[in-house]
Amino acid sequence: MDTREIQSPEDGVETPTVLDGNSDSIHGKKLGMYFIESDDRRTAFGRGYTGGTTPVNIHGKPIPDLSKTGGWIAAFFIFGNEMAERMAYFGLSVNMVAFMFYVMHRPFSSSSNAVNNFLGISQASSVLGGFLADAYLGRYWTIAIFTTIYLAGLTGITLCATMSIFVPNQDNCDQFSLLLGNCEPAKQWQMVYLYAVLYVTAFGAAGIRPCVSSFGADQFDESRQDYKSLLDRFFNFFYLSVTIGAILAFTAVVYIQIKHGWGAAFGSLAVAMGISNMVFFLGTPLYRHRLPGGSPLTRVAQVLVAAFQKRNNSFSSSELIGLYEVPGKQSAIRGSGKIAHTDDFRCLDKAALQLKEDGPNPSPWRLCTVTQVEEVKILLKLIPIPACTIMLNVILTEFLTLSVQQAYTLNTHMGHLKLPVTCMPVFPGLSIFLILSLYYSTFVPISRRITGHPHGASQLQRIGIGLLVSILSVAWAGTFERYRRNYAIKHEYDANFLIPMPNLSAYWLLIQYCLIGLAEVFCVVGLLEFLYEEAPDAMKSIGSAYAAIAGGLGCFVASILNSIIKSVTGNPGKGQPSWLSQNINTGRFDYLYWLLTVLSLINFLAFLYSAHRYKYRARHNFETGKQDVNNK
Repeated sequence: MDTREIQSPEDGVETPTVLDGNSDSIHGKKLGMYFIESDDRRTAFGRGYTGGTTPVNIHGKPIPDLSKTGGWIAAFFIFGNEMAERMAYFGLSVNMVAFMFYVMHRPFSSSSNAVNNFLGISQASSVLGGFLADAYLGRYWTIAIFTTIYLAGLTGITLCATMSIFVPNQDNCDQFSLLLGNCEPAKQWQMVYLYAVLYVTAFGAAGIRPCVSSFGADQFDESRQDYKSLLDRFFNFFYLSVTIGAILAFTAVVYIQIKHGWGAAFGSLAVAMGISNMVFFLGTPLYRHRLPGGSPLTRVAQVLVAAFQKRNNSFSSSELIGLYEVPGKQSAIRGSGKIAHTDDFRCLDKAALQLKEDGPNPSPWRLCTVTQVEEVKILLKLIPIPACTIMLNVILTEFLTLSVQQAYTLNTHMGHLKLPVTCMPVFPGLSIFLILSLYYSTFVPISRRITGHPHGASQLQRIGIGLLVSILSVAWAGTFERYRRNYAIKHEYDANFLIPMPNLSAYWLLIQYCLIGLAEVFCVVGLLEFLYEEAPDAMKSIGSAYAAIAGGLGCFVASILNSIIKSVTGNPGKGQPSWLSQNINTGRFDYLYWLLTVLSLINFLAFLYSAHRYKYRARHNFETGKQDVNNK
């Protein structure tokens, strides 16, 4: 069943669209399309016009010489911004648990949940940044605004850690008092202030995250023959910049905290973000921009409303003119090319059914274009893939907080060098850095011989490899935690969970760290590239937000799971500690890890089913009428 373009009449007058001269043949077939030229494409603030997906400058004007803009030079300015944002994000995530415990005198469990919520909000609310970028502001201005908000939040956290008025009294609060919970707790207003500035920071991160990777990918020319290869390398280098930011957070920031205190540590994050903002703005003349396509949520709502209104109309109705599109090579959506009709979600096609009763000027809430309908279909088809990465993010969240508690009970000496416990999460970053450095020289040639794929593995295959490795990581974590707990009880450390056991090295944790780092490389990088290429042209930021939303939901799921486990497994009346007892030596972290292993296996099977059913987007050339499905 072929989809073909029915050319618009030369005088621009709309005509009925049928296939084979018989509207009844529409039933059970892909329907014909016709188009109207639409060049009225303004930028977010009404600066000039352009058409299709043509890159423009910051003023919304077409770029006369693309060779002077974009490319790797522009991308490196964007990498700097992402590196600082990730440095701040991970710096807060690993240090805030300890800050709340040692300075604000909050229990480990509530501190972990507070940080998990911060991580969750900063990722799950990324859809807001994606919406603003795609609808009104464009990716550049969204990054510019929210990175400033991010800096304001970091400055507020620095003030909290610097000024004694924002923290409880630290007198007579030694380690033993902390264990017994006898230190003066933070006042309510102090916690309100800390949470307020923490969530301002999360709000700033939410606006940046869905835009940076998409804005970086926008810098490359789609017409180049090596575009796919450039995009593949870009997303690997992009995640390498994320990793470098994480490594700096787990080493340099931790070192600053130990040597100069919490205020200096959080202040260094604010300074790094401020410098990265200046670097980002310096690159402004080099950037290529894509025009915002108007509110994507409005377009989605219009499709749903129109499809509902015409739910009772038949595809073979005598009143049917055809499926509605605008003539020409460009769509009616700013910043978007045309999308060919597909047979998925046929119920939504009714939003594009043009009936005689619609008249010459139908309401967009009653009649939508084929491209608009296909946008909604694509968004729906994408959902199962990032949804299957939620479990990976649950594991990452649990490792980020629980493994720090494990490390407190272990010997962190490396020869004569003693590493701080909060430095331990640097090892996943180091493993990611190593893997990304060797990715093209080692993995791609080997896997290319096995799969025959030009990039070694398709995007979905890479996501699947990442999910599989994450199962091995959490399974090992459960195995080692069982051994560590039994060792602590055997050697009578069960009551002293903050005293390291000298004969049990913390470097056994490196196995789970390295495995989860390997999982991240394959899964997250593959997912980012997959979402950018598969998302509609005018919804690239929304597509990228899917990955962040999956990360945020992973954090929330981790918090909810922890709360359920503590309430179900613990019984204070009978003196029975929960699996997640503050005293890790009497808790059962190993049971939690095994539960995550089982859930991850079920999730992996769900991914295999979803990936098997997914069909990569067909790229339709409306000049030649040909379709191309890239082997991604």
